[in-house]
Amino acid sequence: MKKSANHLLLSHLFLTFVTLNSYIDYYMKTTEQTLQQLERALRKVADKFPPSEEASLMTDIHLRVSQDTGELAAFDDDDQEITRCVVEQWIDNKDDSFYQDVTTALRSMLKKHKAQIEQMAILKPYSFVLENDDHEHLEELFLVDDEVAIINEELMAGLDKDLDDFLDKLLSES
Repeated sequence: MKKSANHLLLSHLFLTFVTLNSYIDYYMKTTEQTLQQLERALRKVADKFPPSEEASLMTDIHLRVSQDTGELAAFDDDDQEITRCVVEQWIDNKDDSFYQDVTTALRSMLKKHKAQIEQMAILKPYSFVLENDDHEHLEELFLVDDEVAIINEELMAGLDKDLDDFLDKLLSES
């Protein structure tokens, strides 16, 4: 039992270190100006849907990012523009990890403004989705729902296989 508890503690510490280290690495190369631009853009999206009794019917807010122009644009389900800005640090960014870095930054800002985002006058559930400039869905960034929570995929890595193995074991014991 003690060995299992120690293993669990070490696993937890390792996951915490890896997650913290990736955020530190990202923020060391992300400028304060970029973070402010993202925060301002997300605030503008939230301001378009102030809390009210009448909620808009929408399933997703699409955050479209262009690696060439550095442009971040938000659209509703009908492809109507909500807001747009240019993130100077992203202009002509050819890094292989560009969209991973964008995902990390946007998720961080969405989590930071979680209370305001959850009060937006949009019928739940709805989500913030990252797209490239070809309108291709890249990542679900944030889900707003009263009943469901999405856990960070890094913490959930391998869960499907673990659940399948567990189910196979249960079925073989029957």
